[in-house]
Amino acid sequence: MYSYEELTPTEQQLWDAYPTGHAVDFRTDDPEDAPENGGDWGGERTVRASVVMALLLGGNPGQPGSIPALRLAGARISGVLDLSGAEIRHGMWFEECWFDQSFRLYGAATRTIDIKASQLPGLNLTMARVEGRVALRRTVLNGRLELMNARLAGELVLTDAVISHPGDWAIVAGGLVMEGGLFCRRTTVHGGIRLLGAHLPGGLHMEEARLRNPEGVALLADHVVVSSLALSQGFTAEGTVSLRGAQIADQLTLDGATLRAGGMALDCARMQAGVFVFTPAKPPSSLMDLQDARAVTVHDREDAWPDTVRLQGFTYGSLHETGELQTSSVERRVAWIRRHPGYAAQPYEQLASCYRQIGHDDDARRVLLAKQRHRKKTLSLPTRLWGHLLDATVGYGYRPWRAGLWLAALVLLGTTVFDAHSPRPTEPDQVPPFNPFVYTLDLLIPIGGLGQRTSWYWQGGTTAWLAYTLIAAGWILTTAVLAGITRTLNRN
Repeated sequence: MYSYEELTPTEQQLWDAYPTGHAVDFRTDDPEDAPENGGDWGGERTVRASVVMALLLGGNPGQPGSIPALRLAGARISGVLDLSGAEIRHGMWFEECWFDQSFRLYGAATRTIDIKASQLPGLNLTMARVEGRVALRRTVLNGRLELMNARLAGELVLTDAVISHPGDWAIVAGGLVMEGGLFCRRTTVHGGIRLLGAHLPGGLHMEEARLRNPEGVALLADHVVVSSLALSQGFTAEGTVSLRGAQIADQLTLDGATLRAGGMALDCARMQAGVFVFTPAKPPSSLMDLQDARAVTVHDREDAWPDTVRLQGFTYGSLHETGELQTSSVERRVAWIRRHPGYAAQPYEQLASCYRQIGHDDDARRVLLAKQRHRKKTLSLPTRLWGHLLDATVGYGYRPWRAGLWLAALVLLGTTVFDAHSPRPTEPDQVPPFNPFVYTLDLLIPIGGLGQRTSWYWQGGTTAWLAYTLIAAGWILTTAVLAGITRTLNRN
């Protein structure tokens, strides 16, 4: 503990002001006298870290009825400010200050910490308990911000800050539990942000934030539990944004975001969200993963998606589009599904189910027809040939009217050709009169008969081959129709 006489005049001002919470301001009007030059400040603006620690640990508690607080502006804090494990009963405010070394509060129990427009080499709040908020507004942190397993009763505010720890994690906050929100607006982070398993009931707000960790993960928020997540309004990430297993109660929005990464740009596998707004400023530069993710509603834009999107297992309740569409919704959605690498049935089934729920059964059939056509490319040659036949005749059962068109065309062809020729009766004077139309129908019907096919026959030539062709076509059409109907009934 210091005696009053051991303090410098600068420290005595702070010592006297602390018991009543009055601010001590050493700032001047000189524009060159900015916090980034704080390392050159002399003794008239320097406070030893040990003096600050003595005050926060009860060195000058003041008189009953007063509320102590540390409010310091324009000062240089020299030495190691280490309050690890301490119990601090009053808040602290620093404005335009320079810290020679990192500020350590590992495992401490403290109140509000507000650092504004200052510079410091790092801030360690690992395992800390803060009965208030932590704010780093317009502050430059040339080191790591550590909040592993910390507990905050208020907000974490990193607005307009610059945090630099390139090539590594700049913010480490795995297991962070808060009662408020995390505000990282207009903040620049050189390095990654690690929020693994954090609980943020007040939301994660990163509008206009800029994250730069191009060789790794820019934002790791796997398994976070958060009310809303805003990566929007100019949010930029150079490096992977990972939200695997995140639980977002309300809205995840990437409106106006820019995502650039060499490998995975956005990983949302197994994510759960209420509303998923995906309208970035431009498509992510690389792969996006939505496997086994769930969203109640998806809002997107035609040109929002990257070339490759993993969609296997992605489920949603409804889809909403914005912007001018050059193609119909179904065609665009099918093209969206085709961005999934390889063939997968579930994305088609999910999209068809979505259309059925809103009563667009024809659109659902178009999606399922596209599924069969895509699946056909993965099959063996004989199966592909059969698939081509099913597609051409009945559209895999989703276009049964095509069989009617084929039947009408064949009936017209047979009637025209047979009307110009005369067949021979099987039993002269004992057969019904020849009717080319009925005769053609009789050839096309594989089961039963109308009495014409067994009564008349052709003596070779083109007409005989046409008759055989119509019989074969009848069997093929019947088989295709039955296969298509069976497929449709099984699906329904």
